[in-house]
Amino acid sequence: MDTDNTYLNALIGAVATILLSFTGISPILGGALAGYLEGGESIDGLRVGAISGAIASLPVFGVLFLVLLVIPVAPEPGVVIGSGVLVLVVIALVFAYTMALSAVGGLIGAYVKREL
Repeated sequence: MDTDNTYLNALIGAVATILLSFTGISPILGGALAGYLEGGESIDGLRVGAISGAIASLPVFGVLFLVLLVIPVAPEPGVVIGSGVLVLVVIALVFAYTMALSAVGGLIGAYVKREL
């Protein structure tokens, strides 16, 4: 299944990332699949891997956003603001982790496709 559509390749890689989430390296595997399907140069693999990681992060955003909504309202506004900021920092870190590892996987996938 080789396609020239970058976003379709990224979506396939994101689905693979989510399905392989029981492994510790699922962003790399999903990005590698997307990069392999994309083929081309290294920059193409990096781009499609990063897009795949961004798409795969969406379910995590949803769960963490729900956590943000159920933070109990304390009488102290500092507690609510501090908890909200902490959740937003965790969201940013998860997004960066997933995107970076997926981009590395995309680079690996593009390299494998080019060499084989």
